[in-house]
Amino acid sequence: MWAFCTTPSLQLPFPPKSQSRLFSNTSLPKFSLPFSRHSPSKPTSIKSSSLSASLQPSNNNHLIQSLCKKGNLKQALQILSAESNPTQQTYERLILACTQQQSLSDGLIVHQHLIENGFDQDPFLATKLISMYSQFDSLCHARQVFDKISNKTIFVWNALIRALALAGEGGEALALYQEMYRIGVHFDRFTYPHILKACVVSSSLVSILRDGKEIHGHIFKRGFESQVYVATTLVDVYAKFGCVSYARCVFDGMLERNVVSWSAMIGCYAKNERPFEALELFLEMMVETDNAVPNAVTMVSVLQACGALAALGQGKLIHAYILRRGLNSIVSVSNALLTMYVKSGSLEAGRRVFEQMCKKDIVSWNSMISGYGIHGFGADAIRVFEEMIDAGISPNPITFVSVLGACSHVGLVEEGKRLFEFMVSKYRISPHAEHYACMVDLLGRAGQLEEAAKVIETMRIEPGPTVWGSLLGACRIHSNVELAERASLRLFKLEPTNAGNYVLLADIYTEAKMWEDVNRVKKLLEARGLQKVPGCSRIEVKKKVYSFVSVDELNPQIVQLHALLVRLSKEMKERGYIPDTKVVLYELDREEKEQIVLGHSEKLAVAFGLINSNSGETIRITKNLRLCEDCHSVTKFISEFTHREIIVRDVNRVHHFRGGVCSCADYW
Repeated sequence: MWAFCTTPSLQLPFPPKSQSRLFSNTSLPKFSLPFSRHSPSKPTSIKSSSLSASLQPSNNNHLIQSLCKKGNLKQALQILSAESNPTQQTYERLILACTQQQSLSDGLIVHQHLIENGFDQDPFLATKLISMYSQFDSLCHARQVFDKISNKTIFVWNALIRALALAGEGGEALALYQEMYRIGVHFDRFTYPHILKACVVSSSLVSILRDGKEIHGHIFKRGFESQVYVATTLVDVYAKFGCVSYARCVFDGMLERNVVSWSAMIGCYAKNERPFEALELFLEMMVETDNAVPNAVTMVSVLQACGALAALGQGKLIHAYILRRGLNSIVSVSNALLTMYVKSGSLEAGRRVFEQMCKKDIVSWNSMISGYGIHGFGADAIRVFEEMIDAGISPNPITFVSVLGACSHVGLVEEGKRLFEFMVSKYRISPHAEHYACMVDLLGRAGQLEEAAKVIETMRIEPGPTVWGSLLGACRIHSNVELAERASLRLFKLEPTNAGNYVLLADIYTEAKMWEDVNRVKKLLEARGLQKVPGCSRIEVKKKVYSFVSVDELNPQIVQLHALLVRLSKEMKERGYIPDTKVVLYELDREEKEQIVLGHSEKLAVAFGLINSNSGETIRITKNLRLCEDCHSVTKFISEFTHREIIVRDVNRVHHFRGGVCSCADYW
């Protein structure tokens, strides 16, 4: 059981907000009704008004309701001015019609009429008004409705919390919840999903986790954790902030699960880099449940997991299921299919999905541009970008990240500069950190390091880790020690616990044979208790995904894998291959270093694919780090020896090895 659930604190951790903002006494603006023929008499109370309406039903009420249902709001309002006894149902229909037609002005007229007829204290209509104003992003009017009503029911409180959460006012929603807690309002099962969503849009991750756990404790104390809607929202909140174990505990404790619950937990795994678990849970859902049929949300998460693993075989099975269910007509599902194929190394299949889409949104175009970019087809990425412009779709900031990244992968420097200027001058998009990082990477990879440094100096925003990281990566490619040290100093301050930055600097010192500096960086790593992220590679064979780490001795076929790699290494050396051991930072002899690089995870995955797949079958691998130079060289040799196509997706791009040549042309 949860440690924070056993003895929940009665004192909420967040400070109370000023009451003047939440519970303002500002009255609604007065509206004259030009079509009124008389001043309607106000009933003495809601009860008497409702009783009068029920005893003397008016044909006008039925007519107004009918006109609202048919969308004739203006005509309904004209008849409303002549109706002396409008009913609660009439006002409900009018409010709904105003919401559907997105007419704030008409909504204000209905609200004023409602007040003049004595319905301003009706809790049911108050909730409808608050929801209507929420749809119009008019929180000031929603608050006024809330402030004016004296007999506040839980539904009225819930309506304002929901409005605040949807508007991104998480702090105010939490303050309102605190006020409810203070005065002893009895919460119901609809309160907690809204307040949990408010946690997501509050100020910081620390406060989100603190407030979320506190509220979870209240949920547990009141027995609402068994409510499927409440528990599902808890799973979703924990998922959004990487608390996978908390989310799974809530999921496992659910007495009842629906498709939303399953989808939330599958999505939690997929979004938090746990694709294995996402696919396992999806299989469990398909096998063990009869009442939870996967929907579009489920399939998007499952496809995301397949793409992360480059599990093309499983992805194709999912695609077939989507076609049988007719889910491919949903844009988000088709976008996820496109991305899955691209990430799995099948750009052609991704393009077919794109071309067959009846409707394309900006995400579709961005995904196709990015797909061409990571596969090394920069010119095609620019062509798709131009097709998008011709189709009348305005690019967004993500579009330019995709197309600038595509230019960077193949060294299209002048095109990249032109597109960056185009983004600012024509589309008035202010460059974000990601855009500057793309420009630094574009120039740096092309060897224009000084110009890349000038881009950083002239940035309109403070350069962050992505920008300095791009410069450091370029320095590693071109062995520029001076700029590398400048970039590293900034990165060590911005990301003191990111071991990758230290390792990159050590690599640069190693290349320059600056051994004292290599040792200094290693000591920094040790002093700060940091370790290099271990290389991990995955491969799909016969629709099953296998994972390897560098120097993996636990795999049952490890003896066979090593034997095959040693034999291939010998053949490669006879053809001029020289192992590149500069990535080994330890003081070892040459032979020991060669053994270490021979045991890199991607080499083990390639060997596993050669042994366990059919002759001539394409080998598909994903790696969590940048492909090292030695693995790149070895994979080129193996593709030639074995007459196999080998596709490797590393953290930056997709490499297609065929006949001893890589699609990146050694530019990565």
